[in-house]
Amino acid sequence: MTATLDALGPIFLLVLLGYALQRWQFPGDGFWPLAERFTYYLLFPALLIHNLAPAHFAGVAVSDIVLLVVAMLLVATVMLVAVRHWVSATPAAFTSFYQGGIRFNTYVGLAAVNQLYGDQGIVVAAVTIAIMIPLINVLCVLIFAFYGGQGEKVSWGATAMQIARNPLILGCVMGVLLNVSGIGLPFWSKPALGILSQAALPVGLLAVGFALNLRALRGAIAPLGWACVAKFLALPLVALMLARIWGAEPLVTQVLILFAALPTASSSYILARQMGGDAPLMAGIITAQTLLAMATLPITLMLYPLLGLSLGTG
Repeated sequence: MTATLDALGPIFLLVLLGYALQRWQFPGDGFWPLAERFTYYLLFPALLIHNLAPAHFAGVAVSDIVLLVVAMLLVATVMLVAVRHWVSATPAAFTSFYQGGIRFNTYVGLAAVNQLYGDQGIVVAAVTIAIMIPLINVLCVLIFAFYGGQGEKVSWGATAMQIARNPLILGCVMGVLLNVSGIGLPFWSKPALGILSQAALPVGLLAVGFALNLRALRGAIAPLGWACVAKFLALPLVALMLARIWGAEPLVTQVLILFAALPTASSSYILARQMGGDAPLMAGIITAQTLLAMATLPITLMLYPLLGLSLGTG
């Protein structure tokens, strides 16, 4: 229990510091959106390449991860669609509820995996991300196509290009190619990428805190609350159930549940605004889940011993 809190505590302190910097307007409102973009397009891909290129995939059950991630997201989608009439008053509100129930914050996830499970955990997380990101994007576009509001018309070509250009996906692909080709990280590339990797997590977490919007919490309490129930209770339980049925390894199970229990991504707001979702509700869900995750994520991870799972610490 203490080890889990010690690992996650600094992560959320950095998120809170990011929010404090927003309130103090330091170093300026224009800085943090650029810092987040810099982290997303350079620092996080560097982190993934640095960990994947020299990784030993022989000990990673890649096929299990792929199957479990796909099954988890499809089961969750069926569940969320089934309860849409009870949790959302409008189709636009449902699209925000859906994103809140299924998306995940990569920055918080990789920081938590790094603290709890070390380099091998990062490898499992990278495989998980490589499957979750494209599948979640496709599912969200489908939800907007069937239940969306008056936003932009769904473009499958644009969606495919967006997924193909995703820097996290590209980082995973490049790291795996360097690994299987035997090239690895020659000369000074490994220490250089290592230095960039060290900057990725703190800058990303500060950017998460800067994006918090407490004013967005006013208003639609019921759908906001249901989105938190879906994300912090239903999805982790689905992940646990599937992992236990499949007999997945403890590390794979732990990383899968961790990603299921993460707060939703801040990019959800952009998609809601562009495609006719309930953008104010989406902003509230992002803020509420990020704040609540400070309590729910440690609790979820500390339940492992009660479920017969050994909690690795990397």
